[in-house]
Amino acid sequence: MHYIAMDEFQKPYVHMKDPDRVEELVTQLIKDGKSKLLVVTDFDRTLSRFMDNEGRKVPTCHGVLDIATILPEEYRKKAIATREHYYPLEMSNTLSREEKYQLMTDWWTSAHELLVECNLNRGDIAEMVRDAKVILREHSNIMFEMLEYYGVPLLIFSAGIGDILLEAIKLENLHSYQNVQVISNFMEFNDEDKLVGFKGELIHTYNKHEAAVHHPEYFERHKKRDNIILLGDTLGDLSMVDGMPYTKHTLTIGFLNDHIEQNLEMYKENFDIVLVSDETMDLPIAVLKKIL
Repeated sequence: MHYIAMDEFQKPYVHMKDPDRVEELVTQLIKDGKSKLLVVTDFDRTLSRFMDNEGRKVPTCHGVLDIATILPEEYRKKAIATREHYYPLEMSNTLSREEKYQLMTDWWTSAHELLVECNLNRGDIAEMVRDAKVILREHSNIMFEMLEYYGVPLLIFSAGIGDILLEAIKLENLHSYQNVQVISNFMEFNDEDKLVGFKGELIHTYNKHEAAVHHPEYFERHKKRDNIILLGDTLGDLSMVDGMPYTKHTLTIGFLNDHIEQNLEMYKENFDIVLVSDETMDLPIAVLKKIL
């Protein structure tokens, strides 16, 4: 059976440089089955949507803060100006990975320092996420439910803000699944619930391979699960598996949301499957159904 002949692979927004390689990978994942599988996904504009049905860009975790009216206007102006400077550089196809690494470090450090100055209260996070209307890709709930039912771990590996990510998942009633682990930048609050900093090592788009080293207990627990389905929306997301000590077969699926003409060929060079302006989880679900 040719699995890439499935309807979900025939959509016009599905791109593959090497269909034979994808066929081989999917066949191997199906052969090895659910006991060998681990799903690793980014959050911003991967699990969450890039655009809603009205054409509004869905905010990222940091974007939630940029538009939060509960925060000072001066903070929002500075945060938006910082994002408008760095985002085109992140999406550039002329900068090297090393150059982007340093730029993303500068961006995230600046964003977090700005936020700490705002005297944010822990209790404000839920309201900010509700107001920002962060929504997940269509049928994400089906993927969560399938993985939970079949006991397959789901690792959400995010360079965003973990507290905001968890609140967004909670609003979709997907926060109680026992198979879900989140590695992200988590806020640190004092005894008065005021933000005073961030816990642990900084995670940005281009250092996720380093972040994996700081969570050896998770990967040791799942060391027999060396078949990976990786979901991401930037080339930096591919590094999510680089720090994992146990990997054998990895199927990479990239969501190309923006700067499409500029980046399509580069995404096809790096991801096994590229989904262009697809706001659903339909193709990953189709693959998972065959494996599970």
